[in-house]
Amino acid sequence: MNPTSQNTAIGSAAANDHIAPQRKIIHIDMDAFYASVEQRDFPELRGKPLVVGGDPSGRGVVAAASYEIRKFGVRSAMSCYEAKKRCPDAVFVRPRFEVYRSVSQQIRQVMRGLTDLVEPLSLDEAYLDVTGISDYQGSATLMANHLRAQIYAQTQLTASAGVSFNKMLAKIASDIHKPNGIAVITPEQADAFISALPIERFHGIGKATAKRLHDMGIHTGADLKKTPVATLEHLFGKRGHFYSEIAHGRDNRPVKPQRQHKSVGSETTFKDNLIQTERLLVEIFAQNADAFAQLRKKGRLGHTLTLKIKYADFQQITRSHTLNTPFPTADSAHYWLEKLLADVPRHLPIRLVGVTYSNLVAVDAVNSQPDLFGL
Repeated sequence: MNPTSQNTAIGSAAANDHIAPQRKIIHIDMDAFYASVEQRDFPELRGKPLVVGGDPSGRGVVAAASYEIRKFGVRSAMSCYEAKKRCPDAVFVRPRFEVYRSVSQQIRQVMRGLTDLVEPLSLDEAYLDVTGISDYQGSATLMANHLRAQIYAQTQLTASAGVSFNKMLAKIASDIHKPNGIAVITPEQADAFISALPIERFHGIGKATAKRLHDMGIHTGADLKKTPVATLEHLFGKRGHFYSEIAHGRDNRPVKPQRQHKSVGSETTFKDNLIQTERLLVEIFAQNADAFAQLRKKGRLGHTLTLKIKYADFQQITRSHTLNTPFPTADSAHYWLEKLLADVPRHLPIRLVGVTYSNLVAVDAVNSQPDLFGL
């Protein structure tokens, strides 16, 4: 697929993006990232309705869905049971997160070749602030297409892009011509575009909030814009002010190149529910090793360790412990993970375990000897 196969501005020519009086923001979003990596690496999966995550028996959740299976209504975070029901021919593969992280790093390097102002949101998407860059005639649209072409050349994966004068609109735009497309929203086009936009399409308005707004007779950006900010703040608190701002197309959030992670974790859903403590600990220690490896790659250590347990009936609980000094190694957490598991009710078999580190600090900031037992 040609990485520049779709190149469309909203309402007028893409070249008009140079008139933006404010910032020039690009949002890059990889297309069905995990599934696309699997189809790239395993040709036999190409063209197949692919689910990354879970298994054909229906256990687990969909981590990613290929475009071939999305036409059946299968989406990420859906249960694999529901995915199988909607598409009996679905092909299930286990995630390979180390591979996805490696490819993500390749993509980040491409982005940083254009600007240092790159704010990753996840492995497969990021904001770039290209204000003031004179390359590519100073056109953010040309820059976005350059990025897409370079990403494709280096990874054989397609990306979609959104270009606008703030983060909210750039992110919305990147979804307009997916997959493998680009859309531009200029300042002149913004008001009409936002007014016609269903409120579900606004980044930051989830299903529950959308339902409450619908109950108030608010269905589009135009409806939201007409609603007094005092009314929105009364109903939604501080978020109400945010909703009013985005309805007017205002989003002054800067692109933050050093986005701080509040927590880092890893979890897994078992093929068969587990009961035995020994087997649970093996799985918990494996997730702990993965979480700690991610933590060290980010140059961070965590003071707080959290064990997540999900039972066979899908109810879940967490147990946490915080040390005065951060956990220095993955093995140093084993003692507390055993204690946390011992504190977990065992009235039902367990289908999922996860380990998360939070209360993070930079490795360089840790100068004292770790206290492994929090005494």
